[in-house]
Amino acid sequence: MRRDHTEEAAEEVHEHDRGLSHDLPVLARRRMIQLVAGAGLIPLVGCTSQDETSAAPSSNGSGSPSSSAECATIPDETAGPFPGDGSNGVNVLKESGVVRSDLTKSFGDSAGGTAEGVPLTLTLTVVDAASGCGTPKKGAAVYVWHCDREGGYSLYSEGVTDENYLRGVQESDDSGRVTFKSIFPGCYPGRWPHIHFEVYGSLADATAATSITSTSQLAFPQDVCETVYATDGYSASVTNLSELSLETDGIFSDGYDQQMAAMQGSVQEGYTATLTVPV
Repeated sequence: MRRDHTEEAAEEVHEHDRGLSHDLPVLARRRMIQLVAGAGLIPLVGCTSQDETSAAPSSNGSGSPSSSAECATIPDETAGPFPGDGSNGVNVLKESGVVRSDLTKSFGDSAGGTAEGVPLTLTLTVVDAASGCGTPKKGAAVYVWHCDREGGYSLYSEGVTDENYLRGVQESDDSGRVTFKSIFPGCYPGRWPHIHFEVYGSLADATAATSITSTSQLAFPQDVCETVYATDGYSASVTNLSELSLETDGIFSDGYDQQMAAMQGSVQEGYTATLTVPV
């Protein structure tokens, strides 16, 4: 795919990761969810500073279950063309070693490469939407995957087809939380910086690649992206980000409040991203 993410990368992303014919049913469902849920039931998170960034907490606290009587499920999104879950070619979920917290290195019989970049710790808290987001989903499983700092996806992109880094599964703890050690993803042509994730009812479901409960994406605040992309290794992301906005992104343009990560940290110390995921 990569070829420095010029015309070939843009075509592939626009066709699969942003195509209206693919996403219209999902987008229509998201709008209906937002109308039913009401503006007051959707947690808002954002970021204001750059080197030391901390999102303004939502009504339920950063990354913590809500105490409201009702809540909306996380919006459904396309898995895109590079899921690695068996739905588009390769299936990494059935490989020994995919259940892990450190995503920075490839595992198994892969090339053994390491993804370089600004450190990122990602924590997702899975909660039961039907109970008003007050009940953690203990024993659920979350599979996350995202691009490297050059914008390539392991298993698919030119030069990293033998790697499987930046992919992994974790089982949620008693608080419904899963935590991954990774790197801040780059920005490739046509898409706002993001992380893909799938929620499964159990670890057994995840490693069997069956019965997906929810598929969605996490977004990053613009100011954090700009700060990270000013560092070595992310030069291509500077131009790509300048040509995008959350309001024009094919996935987040219809709303991203529930998907915007709460951020803390710095380039020097690394960042933490948190998000509550009602399912």
